[in-house]
Amino acid sequence: MRRPLPLLGRALVLAALVAFLARPELFRPLLAPLCDPGQPAIYERAALWSLTLSHLSTVAIAISAATVVGVGLAVLATRPIGTEFLPLSRSIVNIGQTFPPVAVLALAVPVVGFGEEPTLIALFLYGLLPIFENALTGLSRLPPEVVDAAKGMGMTEAQRLWKIEAPLALPVIIEGVRLSAVIALGTATIGSTVAAKGLGEVIAGLLSNNLAFVVQGGVVVAVVAVTLYDALSGLERLLARRAGLVVRAVA
Repeated sequence: MRRPLPLLGRALVLAALVAFLARPELFRPLLAPLCDPGQPAIYERAALWSLTLSHLSTVAIAISAATVVGVGLAVLATRPIGTEFLPLSRSIVNIGQTFPPVAVLALAVPVVGFGEEPTLIALFLYGLLPIFENALTGLSRLPPEVVDAAKGMGMTEAQRLWKIEAPLALPVIIEGVRLSAVIALGTATIGSTVAAKGLGEVIAGLLSNNLAFVVQGGVVVAVVAVTLYDALSGLERLLARRAGLVVRAVA
């Protein structure tokens, strides 16, 4: 009986977020006390729903690219022909953790210019490591008896990868994607410093000493992050149940 309460609470928060993005002026009385007299309480330089979609689009593109590269490197490193590339793969994915996102932006702007591209590069590099390490863990810690059974059934290496290994490793891979995506949602706010569209524009109200802007931008990012976290957690649990079915089917 306790489980529906958090779910109901989160549903109400999500509904409030949708209402705020659609009609932010309705929330003006709540935000007005947070700003000085004469300052606007609602960010009006751009539509909040448009900035939210741009923010999500940037994160989705960067994390999708990081997933393709991270999982691809993990698959290569767990094949007999690619084991010697594991140290090189780790060096590649660690680049994003070596340089802070702000430093990546500073290095990328002279090359690709201002806008969304520098932010995409920073988020891509920063999201590689969790995805790669989780994919590597998922693919290298498969039940030996299941792999042996698949070999005994005459499956080729490619068939074992797509029909057995990938479904079993997918829940762990999604866990890495979830971690990278949630981190990227917050990190993407720095994109406003290089003229990238997103919720960072709203949070930049800190520079103008407008607390109302900071609160509304921060709350939107937080609620979206929690919603994404819950959605990917649910997908992870679903895939884990299906992975159990695969194990029983092969065994």
